[in-house]
Amino acid sequence: MNKQATKTSDDYVIGVLDSPLAVDAAAWNRLLLAQSQPTPFMRHEFLSALHTNGCATSATGWTPRFFLLERNGELVAACVLYVKAHSEGEFVFDWGWARAYHQHGLRYHPKAVCAVPFIPVPGSRLLARSTPDRARLVRHLLDWCEANQLTGLHALFASDEDVVAFQAAGMLLRHTVQFHWTNTLPGYASFDDFLASLSQEKRKKIRQERRKVADAGVTFKVLQGREIGQADWDFFYHCYERTYLEHGNPPYFNRAFYASMAVDMPEDWVLFIAEQHGQPIASSLLAINASCVRATDQNDSKLLAKSGSEVGGDATVPTGSGVTEHVAYGRYWGALKRVDCLHFEACYYQPLQWCIEHGYQRFEGGAQGEHKLARALLPVTTTSAHWLAHPQFFAAVDNFLTQERVGISQYVDELESRSPFK
Repeated sequence: MNKQATKTSDDYVIGVLDSPLAVDAAAWNRLLLAQSQPTPFMRHEFLSALHTNGCATSATGWTPRFFLLERNGELVAACVLYVKAHSEGEFVFDWGWARAYHQHGLRYHPKAVCAVPFIPVPGSRLLARSTPDRARLVRHLLDWCEANQLTGLHALFASDEDVVAFQAAGMLLRHTVQFHWTNTLPGYASFDDFLASLSQEKRKKIRQERRKVADAGVTFKVLQGREIGQADWDFFYHCYERTYLEHGNPPYFNRAFYASMAVDMPEDWVLFIAEQHGQPIASSLLAINASCVRATDQNDSKLLAKSGSEVGGDATVPTGSGVTEHVAYGRYWGALKRVDCLHFEACYYQPLQWCIEHGYQRFEGGAQGEHKLARALLPVTTTSAHWLAHPQFFAAVDNFLTQERVGISQYVDELESRSPFK
C-alpha cells in the first residue's frame, strides 16, 4: 500500500492512499457521520468490501485513491476518488462525451470519479469538518487530477453542500432524475392509508397488481440484519446473479462482497424472499441507513450503541452523530420463476409496506424508471459536478449542460403534472 503525504502552506497535511485498508476506519466513519447526508455506502466497511473482494479495483477498472486532509493531527477532510479506465457502473452517462473526444483523436480515459462504485444514491462525497476544509479538499482534488494528467474529475450524486463546493471551484453541474417516495409526516398509519392518498385509478391498479401476486399463492418472508442467514444470502445471490446474466452482463458484486456485508454491516440490510407453495422463488434486497441515524431518545441511543458494538465498537457508530431521517434504498432483485406483477410487489409494494410499518421517511427507488411514478415514487433532481481538463471541450460541455438542464426541468414539470396523488 502506497502513501503520499504533502504539507501545504496553510498547515494541511494531505495524504493519498491507494487502499481503504490504510485508512483509519473509525476516523473515516466519524467524519462521515458529521456530514449532512451520510449513507451506508460511504462507510469504511462498504468501501473496503468493494476493494478486498475484487469488485472495485484496478483489475475491474476502478483504481482507488483515498484523500485525507489533516490539520494539527486531526482528520478534517477526506474523500475517495477512482481513476477510471471506462465509464461502466456510474449511472451518470457520459458516453457521448467520450465519443466526441475519440472523434477528435483525443483520449477520454483515464478520468477521475468521486463516487461510490455501482451505487446511484445521492449523498455526501466530500467528508469535511468545515466549509473551508471542504473547499481545500476540492482544490487539492483538481490539482491532483491535473498533475496526474487525467482528462477530468466527475463527482456523482453529490450532496447539496458538496455541490456548492464543487461549483465554487469552477466545476459544471449536471442534473439527472430519480424517483423517491416520501412518507409525509406524521406518517401513514398503514399501506391502506397510503393507498387512500392516491387517485382512484392508481389505487385500483396497485390493488389489482398485488392481488395477482397473492392469487398466485406467493407470500413474503422479511428478514432484517442478523436474521438474514447464510442460506438466505446464498439464495438472494443466486437470484441476483441470474437476473444480471439473463440481461447479458456479469453482476457488479460477487458473493464474497455480500458475505462481508453480513459480517461488517448487517444492520443496514433488509431481505424480502418471495415463496410460492413453501418454495422460495424470488428475492429483493433493501439497504437502510440504520448505521447513519442519530439517536434521538434513550431507547434509540441504546439501539445505536448496540449496533456500533456489533460492527467494531462504539467509535464506529457514535451516538449523537448522523442524520435523524430514516431512509431505505431499493437495490437489487432477482427471480427464478415468472409471476405476473411479482417485480412490482417485491421491489416496491413490499418495501413501501415495510417502510410504513417501521416509520421510514423516504424510499429511494434508484436511477431512472418512469414506471415508478405510478407507484407513488415522485421525480427528484440529483446533481453531479464535472471538470474537464481540455478547455475547448470544457466550454462545449458547459453549453451542452446549460441546454440539458432546461430539458431536465421541463421533464420534471411534465412528470409532476402526472402525480399519482389526489
